Amino acid sequence: QVQLVESGGGSVQTGGSLRLSCAASGYTYSGICMGWFRQAPGKEREGVAHMYSDGRTSYAASMRGRFTISQDNAKNTLYLQMNSLKPEDTAMYYCAADYPPYGGTQCISSVVRYKYWGQGTQVTVSS
Repeated sequence: QVQLVESGGGSVQTGGSLRLSCAASGYTYSGICMGWFRQAPGKEREGVAHMYSDGRTSYAASMRGRFTISQDNAKNTLYLQMNSLKPEDTAMYYCAADYPPYGGTQCISSVVRYKYWGQGTQVTVSS
C-alpha cells in the first residue's frame, strides 16, 4: 500500500518561497507517476506538477518557471520547490501517486488518474 505524507507548507508573503516534501513508502519506484495537486477553497483540485519514474516532468502552465518538481530516490521523497509565490497560489497542496494504466509512461494531470493521496499541506500566500 502506497503511503504519502506531505510537509513543508506554511504562510509566506508575496514573492516568497516554500519547499514542500512528500515522503513516500510502500511502492515500487519503476513505472510510477508522482505529482502535486492543489485545491483552493471553493475550487476544484488541479494539477500542479508531475514526474514519471524516468525523470520526465510536466507542469501546469501557470506554475511553469516558478515551481520545480524533483525527487530524492535515496530518501523516497518528492519535492515541490515554489518560488515567486502569489496570493492565488494559496491552497491545500496534495501529493499523489499511481501507475499509468496498461503499462503507459505518461503522467496525466487529472485527479482520476491518481489512486494514492497524502493528507495535504496548507500553503498561504499573503499580499
